[in-house]
Amino acid sequence: MWENLRIARYSFTCQAKEEISLPPYKGSALRGGFGYAFRQVSCPMKRSSCAGCLLRESCVYSYVFETSSSHQDSIWGRYSDPPRPFVIEPPLEEKSLYQKGERFDFGLVLVGKAIDYLPYFIYTFDQLGERGIGRGRGNFLLESVEEKAGEEIVTIYDGQEKILRKGSPPIDYSIIQKEAEKFKGITHLCLRFLTPLRLRYGRKLVEKLQFHILFRNLLRRLSALYELHCEGKLELDSRGLVERATKVEVKRSELRWYDWERYSGRQKQRMKLGGVRGEISFQGDLEEFVPYLLMGELLHAGKGATFGLGKYEIVRKGK
Repeated sequence: MWENLRIARYSFTCQAKEEISLPPYKGSALRGGFGYAFRQVSCPMKRSSCAGCLLRESCVYSYVFETSSSHQDSIWGRYSDPPRPFVIEPPLEEKSLYQKGERFDFGLVLVGKAIDYLPYFIYTFDQLGERGIGRGRGNFLLESVEEKAGEEIVTIYDGQEKILRKGSPPIDYSIIQKEAEKFKGITHLCLRFLTPLRLRYGRKLVEKLQFHILFRNLLRRLSALYELHCEGKLELDSRGLVERATKVEVKRSELRWYDWERYSGRQKQRMKLGGVRGEISFQGDLEEFVPYLLMGELLHAGKGATFGLGKYEIVRKGK
């Protein structure tokens, strides 16, 4: 189980070449700019839609942004909205204006097959710097890309040399298991949501989070990422896991609703994408759920993960 799991984490450092104006939540600007630039870089046909394209099955852009589901026999059936194999993690600071010479960082998480396309991601962000980002399209220089492998951080790309170096092996499930051993026998656990968590349950947006709601979403998201992008096949007792998750209780919740908007170039309208942020503590038999929570810590939870939504960290643990 999870034998084919591969996750890679990178940190991009950029320097403003002129004044750059960004919204307080920068995930929309980074994801929107990246999507446009990625199509320009990787789409050979320069079409406005992938539908009906002869090259769709072999196109990097189609794979990354128009992920299709062919897993009719997955544990969830066919995935109606397949998750993309990347997560962009925007700066958490709410600073909006960057002057010439100032630096800003953002993260990128790639899953499975998408790791092989890292050069496309780096080149796209390099080109996005030339095209510009934010209000007024301020230009920036992609200075470096670092890979985060456990406690070790290695520079794999230098923006001056334009050379990509080989990094460390991706995170696999053995690393997740090793980290999970630190939580043996755990009955209390606290999560801190650093970016809005946007979940739907019973066709409604969730404001009062329960553990089983979070776990259902994580299980579905992680399973889809694994089956679609790691070419793995899971045999899980999903019903039993969810049933046991309903027995985990909320001990304390300090979650608050956070609203933010983005403009969708594809839909030509502004969209509200709010969610909950803050801390929540759970109590119960949590040990078997820890590996999923650790994977979710890397891959985020809920909707809008490619924008950086649903980022959390485990901040406390104890028996």
